[in-house]
Amino acid sequence: MSASQGREFGKSQRKVVPRSALGGHAVPPGRADPVALLEAQAKTRVPELVPIRYARMLTSPYAFFRGAAGIMAADLAAGPRTGMRVQLCGDAHLSNFGLFASPERHLMFDLNDFDETLPGPWEWDVKRLVASAAVLCRSRGLSAARQQKVVRGAAEAYRNHLRELATLGELDVWYAQSAIDEDLLAAVDPVYAKEIRRTAGRARSRGRQQAVDKLTRSQDGSRHLVSDPPLVVPVGELVSDVVAHLYDKYMRKLIKDYVSSLPGDRRVLARRYRYVEMGRKVVGVGSVGTRTWIVLLEGRGSRDPLLMQVKEARPSVLEAHLRPSRHPNAGERVVAGQRLMQATSDVMLGWLHAIGPDGHHGDYYVRQLWDMKGSPDVEAMSPKVLTGYVQACGRALARAHCRSGDRFAIAAYLGKGDNADRALTRYAIAYAEQNERDYQGLRVAAANGRITVA
Repeated sequence: MSASQGREFGKSQRKVVPRSALGGHAVPPGRADPVALLEAQAKTRVPELVPIRYARMLTSPYAFFRGAAGIMAADLAAGPRTGMRVQLCGDAHLSNFGLFASPERHLMFDLNDFDETLPGPWEWDVKRLVASAAVLCRSRGLSAARQQKVVRGAAEAYRNHLRELATLGELDVWYAQSAIDEDLLAAVDPVYAKEIRRTAGRARSRGRQQAVDKLTRSQDGSRHLVSDPPLVVPVGELVSDVVAHLYDKYMRKLIKDYVSSLPGDRRVLARRYRYVEMGRKVVGVGSVGTRTWIVLLEGRGSRDPLLMQVKEARPSVLEAHLRPSRHPNAGERVVAGQRLMQATSDVMLGWLHAIGPDGHHGDYYVRQLWDMKGSPDVEAMSPKVLTGYVQACGRALARAHCRSGDRFAIAAYLGKGDNADRALTRYAIAYAEQNERDYQGLRVAAANGRITVA
């Protein structure tokens, strides 16, 4: 559609799904047992790691929310849809935004997790974002007034920034990004700027060399992965020496497959590294139990190491409620979604299909480990800093959606007023209460022995 057609369509959709309807959350009839949904996911995960996942989810209602993307996807599917599609992150909670290094080695702020990415209704991402803010505020015991202010800030920032982007040309939208520089720091509240500097400092301390120093050791002139079970386990400790040797040979084929998924210029770079060793690593909250590996590579000898993360990609939790992905490889789905939504992405980002040491067939996506990646500790932020942070997340999500969706239609639907902001805030507060009930359900399951917790 043209810009004017998009605006007309967006306004017309208010009659189909009034903006007030964005605030509705009712338990759908026959809602599945949340614990049963988690147990169903656990059946295809590494059995000995599932208790770690439950333990991490039980640390707080917010931690539970982070691991409950599948539960919320089913709830979102039961609600109304505006009919305007974008490339969804699929899991746009506050802790899935953060800092990372661009190819030019600048620090950027953006979405940084795309395991669940899939095309779908724009409002699903926004609802997950504002709900995460409400869950966090509630979990931290903030007042009702503060909860309202924080949550509404995220919704308002999304709407306002999307409307700003709707005034720009296509290339200007594509080039838009959030670089962490002095111009940004001068434009925000000094308290918030101080927190940005602190987070940026931590991110810069998590570069390639720091990952190598923490996760490997040098012995007799060669470098090997450390062993820290169950969080980091070299492949030689997971299988017999014979199987480990065979898998080392197999890895060379896998690396060739991975390299073929890269753009042509990146293949030249990737082929300059050779495989040394791999190990299993536990990451995140919701991802615990999926097969995630770290792979040690070397460029110009042992003094030029590189650690890569090879993470299992499964069908998005959204695929049960939306159209299946057009990508046959789930790793390719993740990579394609990330490249579309992020302003700039890891130069080594690629995918492959592999048979793991345990015989499991799986799709995987590949990226550098750490590379100045950092996520702010939202559970420790002061309320003032948290308010600024959720607004930054709202703006980043708006920019990501504009790269694939009709920004004119969505902006026209949202409008100049705060009707949508207020509705989304009501939804977030209501869903935080639902999340609390689901969290308590998991606690009961742990107490009565239905699930095993590490």
